[in-house]
Amino acid sequence: MKAISIRSIGALGAIIAGCLNTEQSASAIGKPYPWKKNIVTTVFWIGESPSGNNPVPNRISSWDKDWSRSYGGFDDPNRAHRSNYIPVKFTPRQNPFYCALPYNDKAATGHRPEAPRVVPWFKEAYQGPGFSTCKDRWVAIRKGNRTAYAQWEDAGPFRTDYWQYVFGNERPKPNLNKGAGLDVSPAVRDYLELNETDVTDWRFVESSEVSRGPWSALGENNTFVISDRKTGKGIGRAASKRAEGRAISR
Repeated sequence: MKAISIRSIGALGAIIAGCLNTEQSASAIGKPYPWKKNIVTTVFWIGESPSGNNPVPNRISSWDKDWSRSYGGFDDPNRAHRSNYIPVKFTPRQNPFYCALPYNDKAATGHRPEAPRVVPWFKEAYQGPGFSTCKDRWVAIRKGNRTAYAQWEDAGPFRTDYWQYVFGNERPKPNLNKGAGLDVSPAVRDYLELNETDVTDWRFVESSEVSRGPWSALGENNTFVISDRKTGKGIGRAASKRAEGRAISR
């Protein structure tokens, strides 16, 4: 049997290690974002006035100084004033399925210094110093056996700098709303049948992972609506209406 030199063994080991590293990298790239489980979840809405547990009015957002006007009006949370997940008085110009998480990647000028490092999709989403890489990102929100999808449209509750929770492994810190770490819109509340303060699981998702549903029907910021307009299909609203009918009939 031919002897194998130490140098050959070392070279073989390097090749094996390289293959393993490649496999690990590929696995990491393809791995879905993890679920944040058992997160206290509260309801907020566009046009909400300040209150004891909500010191900041929701006429503006962290990324839109005229949020109410951009949306089209007051997103009345009163269930008696809503139908098919939207207010009865007007049709929103943005996706009524929205949420807030306690991080804002934008600074007064440009982005926060840690943003390129902590926002996983920062490089691919970057459009210049004036644009958030977090705004409009899709989030899956789960309660029991039901999952809704919402777009990230504001920073909160309470904090706007907590990347260690939003993108890391830390849990939400105590706050006036029982340690809430997620705010959801009335549409999300109604789809998941949530109480005003509840507990859900959530995770980031790529737009390709989001199924058609009532969250794909409306909004100039909605990736489904934008895609349908570009392709000329115009199927987004029709498909979503069918999904709404199924959801309501449950």
